[in-house]
Amino acid sequence: MRTVTLPLLLCWTLAACTPIPPGMVLIPGGPFIMGTDDVDTDHRAVEHGLMKPWFEDEHPARVVTLPPFYIDRYEVTQGEYQTFVRATRRSPPPGWQNTHHPPGLARHPVVSVTWADADAYCRWAGKRLPTEAEWEKTARGFEGRRYPWGDRFEPGRANIGGAKNGPTVVGSYPSGQTPEGVHDLTGNVWEWTADWYAPSAKSEPPSGGQTARALRGSSWSGVGHFAPEILQPILAHNARGSFRLYADPEGRLNDVGFRCVK
Repeated sequence: MRTVTLPLLLCWTLAACTPIPPGMVLIPGGPFIMGTDDVDTDHRAVEHGLMKPWFEDEHPARVVTLPPFYIDRYEVTQGEYQTFVRATRRSPPPGWQNTHHPPGLARHPVVSVTWADADAYCRWAGKRLPTEAEWEKTARGFEGRRYPWGDRFEPGRANIGGAKNGPTVVGSYPSGQTPEGVHDLTGNVWEWTADWYAPSAKSEPPSGGQTARALRGSSWSGVGHFAPEILQPILAHNARGSFRLYADPEGRLNDVGFRCVK
């Protein structure tokens, strides 16, 4: 009897021959809708004094194709980062006691880390920071949904808007996870990405130098003191999977953390 050997390519296609790394989720390859063509026709962002016009740095909606990749199911925790600090002797975040994270926060996302800290951790773990495209595909799926859980804004699915006054244990909002099982893409902490921030997909970072790294995901922190009828639309806008923000890569903010991809 002749023995038939399946081509190696088939193994990769079925993702059956390579076990998924612990703590990670497989995001299938293929196209997805990135960005949006929405326009703030009422100029609400300007009216409310927000830091940038709504939607403009997400233009245009376009189809982006990515190969398959793995992404961390949860944001990197204080306990995981503590292991890294002790193994590499890297300086710990502010507020730590030597190499000890604050008591009781082992399962909370690590915060107050610079972009370089996040990048170093991912590389030490055999991974890397996600690109904006990888992060957005994870949050929006191939169909380009508005939020990780669907197209309807439901604030109870995420730690956003200052309701908790700080990060929560990762995975505390299971109803906000993606269909693939990735948690806290909206809320808890902003997440560093691998990319420099550019004002839109059609532009490059400023010619005078690349000065800010792109953040994704919104966070626990509030957005200002607004009446409820104004606050809810702001939160709904910022919680979307295509929403972008930016920060000084050397900054240490108490609502910015990260996750890794492979």
